[in-house]
Amino acid sequence: MDQEQEEVQEEVQEQVTAPAGRSRTTAVAAVVSLAVGLLAGWTAWGMRVGTLSEPGPGLWPLVVSVVMVLSSVALLVAAGHATESDPFTRGSAVVLLGAVSLLAYAWAFERIGFEIPTALLLMLWLTVIGKEPLLTSLLVTVGATAAAYLLFVVALGVSLPRLIAF
Repeated sequence: MDQEQEEVQEEVQEQVTAPAGRSRTTAVAAVVSLAVGLLAGWTAWGMRVGTLSEPGPGLWPLVVSVVMVLSSVALLVAAGHATESDPFTRGSAVVLLGAVSLLAYAWAFERIGFEIPTALLLMLWLTVIGKEPLLTSLLVTVGATAAAYLLFVVALGVSLPRLIAF
């Protein structure tokens, strides 16, 4: 047998005898997304949902959370039959950092305005997640935050919580 055939055979054998960790990884991902979907649905239900002809602010978040819950349940059911899934790695931690930073951004946005949280989020994403040089990150952060301010507050007149009032 030549080298290429041996590698293909090893790969096929690896797929046939998938370790239990793969289905566990899929199950964990399904449970986390199920919990997020349920929390989002509960929050959306607390808003005025309205009807399809007169939708309230909670209607579409509720629809999205229902889809997320159903998808999570389907993934959870399929987890026992999973033959392929990616293991949790350092890259998974980056995704978690991104999600947690968005939650922190949403929390800080309402309390101290959009300028500082936007700048901090951009710096975190560019330097830590994107591994961009510090100078590049600073320039992009200042430029993007200023552009967002000019677009939303000045040009469109959107009422955002903010520190800078021109």
